[in-house]
Amino acid sequence: MELPTKIVKASTKSPRKMVIFSKPKVGKSSALAHLENSLLLDLERGTDFLDAVKIQANSLAEIREIGEAVLKAGKPYKTLIVDTVTKLEEMILPFALQLYKDTPMGKAFKGDNVLSLPNGAGYAFHREAFFKVTAYLETLADRIIYVGHLKAKYIEKDGKEVAAAELDLIGKVKAMLSADVDAIGLLYREGNQTILSFKTSDDIICGARPEHLKNAEIVLGELVDGKLTTHWDKIYVD
Repeated sequence: MELPTKIVKASTKSPRKMVIFSKPKVGKSSALAHLENSLLLDLERGTDFLDAVKIQANSLAEIREIGEAVLKAGKPYKTLIVDTVTKLEEMILPFALQLYKDTPMGKAFKGDNVLSLPNGAGYAFHREAFFKVTAYLETLADRIIYVGHLKAKYIEKDGKEVAAAELDLIGKVKAMLSADVDAIGLLYREGNQTILSFKTSDDIICGARPEHLKNAEIVLGELVDGKLTTHWDKIYVD
């Protein structure tokens, strides 16, 4: 092994793994449908009214079948969009249950949900199942976007309780996924514009590693005369 003696330049400027979350009906799916060379994996039947390169999956078995077809086709898509990661978290529950039942302590378990185990013992198996599935999904394209719902929470600020925004996922899964991705952005609408914010604060958990996205707000979409124009080139710059 030869150790580096000079600065190694960055290999990419654009996020390989990204989370986008928002309130319902803000326009996530519409904007995502305009991302070129992408496959939208619809887990919630949320794109029935959208023209898009899309495919629906209702179970992990169907996700596996789609993945096998993508690999057999030589991974033709640059980006895989998982819509939504919140629904994926529900879909992996049978897999988490099986992982637990495969252990000596789980062989006699008669329940149907590991999250019902006492003392939160099932959450470790839920996390294991979740990240096994996401690891598989990330082999299907060079880039991946996880789409999520916004969850309101309340924090104390200046002696007052204020609303804050965060990704709607369970406990440590949310923290681990947020730490693993290259960027996490909140999508919101302002007038005829759809804006993707990577600004982080006490109230909103966002952020990005790529320099051009750090603390940035990007106009991702604009509706003019009933036609949506998107600016994904501001996100994926190389």
